[in-house]
Amino acid sequence: MKTEKTKVVFRVFMSDKESKDVIALFPEIASDYYGAECLSYMHVGQHSGADYEGLISITRLATPAEYKSLAKELRRIGYRLDIRKRCSHAMRNKRIQDARAA
Repeated sequence: MKTEKTKVVFRVFMSDKESKDVIALFPEIASDYYGAECLSYMHVGQHSGADYEGLISITRLATPAEYKSLAKELRRIGYRLDIRKRCSHAMRNKRIQDARAA
């Protein structure tokens, strides 16, 4: 079980208005050695790397009703969530610094 809260931004893909696929982006957690990509999570596919800035252009902020199921799944696997609306420069810089230190 994770002890500290993990910052997360929930977004919805805009390409298909019917499916409303939600993605959880963890802006402080790197998925590569350089911190260029952040960790992400979806119902299908689960954990993966994601280009945060690129995804912002093809998604919109998810509503609490839209991300409720995904948040529940993340909590069930051990995440304590700190839900945010966007990634700050400080979050991005932390991701890059942590990746370089690893």
